[in-house]
Amino acid sequence: MIRVLLVDDQPLLRSGFRALLDMEDDIEVVGEAADGAAALTLARRHRPDIALLDIQMPVMDGIEATRRIAADPALTGVRVVILTNYGLDEYVFDALRAGAAGFLVKDIVPEDLLHAVRVAARGDALLAPSITRRLIDRYVSARPRVDLGPGLAGLTGRERETVALVARGLSTAEIADRLVISPLTAKTHINRAMTKLHARDRAQLVILAYESGLVAPGGG
Repeated sequence: MIRVLLVDDQPLLRSGFRALLDMEDDIEVVGEAADGAAALTLARRHRPDIALLDIQMPVMDGIEATRRIAADPALTGVRVVILTNYGLDEYVFDALRAGAAGFLVKDIVPEDLLHAVRVAARGDALLAPSITRRLIDRYVSARPRVDLGPGLAGLTGRERETVALVARGLSTAEIADRLVISPLTAKTHINRAMTKLHARDRAQLVILAYESGLVAPGGG
């Protein structure tokens, strides 16, 4: 069962999302909140698998709530997915850097919302290749390069290949096919790279790959 926390200051949107999610046999909404501070309280109480967070909320916004969830050792199993009205913008980029696993626009069709919840629950980042390229081109390229020090130097050649493919938006199965290895081996390479680079999840791994220069915007 995938346990979901809904956080948005618009009651109508929350009720619509809840009605949709509650219809699924493998998804359960364990709580609702209207601001980031309440979201933190409920996240600590319920330990959901997924927290769907709005960005702009009273008391505490979604970016700060994401940052605090990501920094809390007791909430390492909580994957934050950002909800936004605005599509790709600096708020989304900052939320991803804070530890969000991905983002969704609020006018998403029901089937895509359900798919996104399941994708995030199994550990994949919600960053399609086309969105990743726009994200990188718009924000990462304009920022100073990040020095990852020993972490980046400590990656093996195969781990670097794997990170590059993650940054291009490939799934674990697609990476395994490309490198002619088993999905389990591909997942092991990804997990080891995340550990060495101190990345919380794949979304942060993508950001770090570009910010460090391991992968170049516009590259193949």
